[in-house]
Amino acid sequence: MWSDTLFHSEQLHLLRLLLWAGLSIVGGTTVGAVVGLRRIRSPFLRHFGGQLAGWGVVVAAIAGAGWHRVHMRDLSGAARLERLLWLNVGLDAGYVAVGAVLALSAWMLARRMAVVGAGMGIAVHGLALLVIDLQFAAVVSR
Repeated sequence: MWSDTLFHSEQLHLLRLLLWAGLSIVGGTTVGAVVGLRRIRSPFLRHFGGQLAGWGVVVAAIAGAGWHRVHMRDLSGAARLERLLWLNVGLDAGYVAVGAVLALSAWMLARRMAVVGAGMGIAVHGLALLVIDLQFAAVVSR
């Protein structure tokens, strides 16, 4: 893969992350606003929206900082990027697993909808990050 192709692929990846972060922030904030304005007593929705918005802010900060560090890479730089990317894929899978276990255990053990909502928010966000990172990995690992 040529350096400029990798450079543009990395920029596209960061734009996808920023788009997902923006959607997460808007979606989570919208859920929180609707629950608050309509005075809906839904711990599930409140915590689900909070997780989406919170993770969106974190991903936006990381992707924004990454945007300023994108540069042309040589072969060793591309190899480091690929290793970091596969680490992120593993972490994303871990987020999905942790969120699912959190939601499932909260439901089965105590029927605590706030924790179920938080777990589902983590799992959904982790799944989206997993898909985005796997798309980039398919390009980088060729």
